[in-house]
Amino acid sequence: MANYKGYKGFTIQSLSTDPVLSGGSWASGANLNNPRGQGRMGTTGISTSAVVAGGFDAPAPAARSYTETYNGSAWTETGDTPGTTRLGESGGSTTSLLVAGGSTGTSGAPINPYGFEFDGSSWTNGGTMNNARRQGAGAGTALTASIVFGGGDNPGPNQAYTETYNGSSFTEVGDLNTARKNQGGSGTSTAALNIGGDDSTAVESWNGTSWTEMSANLVTGTAGSGAAGTTTASIIFGRNPPGGAMPTQNFDGTSWTEVGDMVTNRNLSGSGSGTQTDAIAAGGYGPPAAEMQATEEWTYAPIAVPHLVEGQMWYNNSTYALKGYEKGAGVPGGAWASQTNINTARGIGAGVGTATNNLIYGGFSNPPAVLYANTELWNGSSWTELNDLNQPANYISGLGIGTATAAVNTGGEGPGSGQRTETFDGTSWTEVAGTNSTHIKGAGCGSGTAGLDISSYAPTSPNEQVEEWNGTAWTEIADVNTGRGDGNGSGTSTSAIFCGGEEPSLSAKTEKFNGTAWTEVNDLNTARYGLRGGGASNTEALVWGGAPGEKANNEYWNGTSWTELADLGTGRNSTQGTGGISSAASALAAGGYGAGTNAVEEFVAEKTIVTVTTS
Repeated sequence: MANYKGYKGFTIQSLSTDPVLSGGSWASGANLNNPRGQGRMGTTGISTSAVVAGGFDAPAPAARSYTETYNGSAWTETGDTPGTTRLGESGGSTTSLLVAGGSTGTSGAPINPYGFEFDGSSWTNGGTMNNARRQGAGAGTALTASIVFGGGDNPGPNQAYTETYNGSSFTEVGDLNTARKNQGGSGTSTAALNIGGDDSTAVESWNGTSWTEMSANLVTGTAGSGAAGTTTASIIFGRNPPGGAMPTQNFDGTSWTEVGDMVTNRNLSGSGSGTQTDAIAAGGYGPPAAEMQATEEWTYAPIAVPHLVEGQMWYNNSTYALKGYEKGAGVPGGAWASQTNINTARGIGAGVGTATNNLIYGGFSNPPAVLYANTELWNGSSWTELNDLNQPANYISGLGIGTATAAVNTGGEGPGSGQRTETFDGTSWTEVAGTNSTHIKGAGCGSGTAGLDISSYAPTSPNEQVEEWNGTAWTEIADVNTGRGDGNGSGTSTSAIFCGGEEPSLSAKTEKFNGTAWTEVNDLNTARYGLRGGGASNTEALVWGGAPGEKANNEYWNGTSWTELADLGTGRNSTQGTGGISSAASALAAGGYGAGTNAVEEFVAEKTIVTVTTS
């Protein structure tokens, strides 16, 4: 009998069980009290018990001796290091920590030649290094069983020196095969990894006597990254200089796989600790101060088979099902990563499209108070200015309906706004028939030829009216149950979700539309207005940000209830970005209300195994 390859020309692997996927995400923790980068952490510190020592601050840069401990909810200042230090090496735990070497001032020199010893509350001077240096890496479970390796000085070449520490003195042991600095280190004093460095993908393994170059290279070269774990289960995260995604790479003892990106774009300079499944990163080299104070906590699910790629398929011969690997199927899980800033900083405009083909338009900034007609197009890597709206307007967020080449803008505040409707053909905006009633702070969803304008806060009180767009004109249809403004709408004209807003009190209400009527369903976890989001139907949605304040909350709707996911890296309200019929598995949040807000973040859901059906 002919096999599948004989019919189709290719094979499908047959497995008795589904592969277990790599996964995990970063979530924001409490900020450091003293913003700084280039500090050092205990290599065995986890998200509920960590310490960070020394570092370098800005805008008046100086090496510091600050020490702070973390209990999972807050950082507490404790005894300072005996001297200032930045870019040192570290090994040990939160109560038995060695920090060695590093610069003592603003430049590379002078170099600190000593090891500093921490007992959980105070520091003492330790032994003197044989080869003082900075920008190396360390590993170990206690200061009496630590190892430091690599590094460099300024000026001077990279170094391959390796030294162990027994609690009183340093001993030179076998050198690295390749001298490098700015690498990550994980493991113990007898079984460690030297990971990346100087944008290298190379990894070396230490067996207690010598270093061996491994065949398992990183996916992406790293420098200034944090690392955690063991020789068979490690992660490395972040990079220097920061830019674009902040990758996390996982090692299962055989190969490296990229998993969830960090939320905040920054140079960690090696400041990270923990395990493969529970790690923490604190601070980062800035400015701005927000990046130098940020803490992120990593939660990870161990993997068995790390080689899946999107679109891969296999036959499960135990369940007799054809399976595949798909991004974001069923969400919930994923992370936000920084993207290229928009050209004109603003918020409370509108955004439509997808995470790789997105249109934003209109908006407002304050201070200074400026109303915008600007239109920008995102192609997945950069923003391009296009033709402006005919009239500037704000409070149109969520009223953009359609795709990046077939958008609709309606309502809002501004000259002649409230009922004005403009359509976009990919090049320019044209004014068409307006809505039947005034809509300010409304919510929109659907396509360029079949969409909804949901509720509003116009002119001085909320109303329940909903209007349907057919590509030519607006028609009033079934009202929502509770009128409110500045909520979020997502889905299609016959399958929509409307949530949050002001009525005028703060609202967490969610209503589901089936094409005929609105039904109240389970509330958001966090009541807010100025939230934004997207989704393909009334069974899936993603909403983020909001007010009062600058909220970072991010929630996923599965058709029944809301689940909190990884927060935005920067809390803000009234962003522009994906909307309409975009997928909840891939979203874009651009700008936001306030002065000079042009930051952009992209949400990417974890990949998930799905059963393939024919239909």
